[in-house]
Amino acid sequence: MPGPEELTSARARPTSSRPIPNDEGIPAWHQFTVSNADSRAMSSPKVLFVLTSHAKLGNTGKPTGWYLPEFAHPYDVLAPHTHITVASPDGGGAPLDPSSVDKSDPVSAKFLEHQESLWKHTEKLSGFVGRAKEFDAVFYVGGHGPMFDLATDEISHQVIREFFEAGRIVAAVCHGPAALVNAKLSDGSYLIDQCAVTGFSNAEEEAVNLTSAMPFQLEDELNKNSGGHYQRATEAWGPKVVVAKGGRLITGQNPASAKPVGEAIYEAIFGELIAQK
Repeated sequence: MPGPEELTSARARPTSSRPIPNDEGIPAWHQFTVSNADSRAMSSPKVLFVLTSHAKLGNTGKPTGWYLPEFAHPYDVLAPHTHITVASPDGGGAPLDPSSVDKSDPVSAKFLEHQESLWKHTEKLSGFVGRAKEFDAVFYVGGHGPMFDLATDEISHQVIREFFEAGRIVAAVCHGPAALVNAKLSDGSYLIDQCAVTGFSNAEEEAVNLTSAMPFQLEDELNKNSGGHYQRATEAWGPKVVVAKGGRLITGQNPASAKPVGEAIYEAIFGELIAQK
């Protein structure tokens, strides 16, 4: 994984790649060596989370949206150490897929109970055009919704291009990579061209009986636009995280990959993952 110095020269950096616990055993996240006295120098790293605004599951008559554990678990990993902003194409309330609510998952249940304002009052994604240098990463939450809006949203594509070309981290999980599959860089090439990538597989889509409801098959499009470099987990529904582009492109395959994707973003920001207690 690249250290912070490879990600940006504008952010204050930790004094080492692995923060050293203080006398109370708390990692010294905020012991900075200031390398550039800009407005972000003494602040926490910033991550932009992006949710879908799409609420209808194709022609099924069923609701859809973003998927609870794919927001809750990365948030749980990153929130203690970063400042998180949440956006969506339309702004305002972003639809939670009711089928994703599983209160037997304590992380998701806690998030659902205490963090409702995060998805009820999202900022409009267009407001982040031209602001990539204010952030360290952008992360696209999964759920079937992104297949219908973020996959073809030109504003989203511009945000992704600006983040990546500014040296920031671009990440997505499950159907979140639908936002990346058609994104292009300034030279006209696909962001994912000739690099390893993952996302919800054809077999997983078939297993939930939603292949016919999708506007395209995510695995097929990721494989095509990456030049044949799509990867999947060896076991059905197993976690799979792929890190490419020097540590700045992070994708996860399915809901089981949500926490590992959060950890990979953390590692890319801070240089080395410190195990969560």
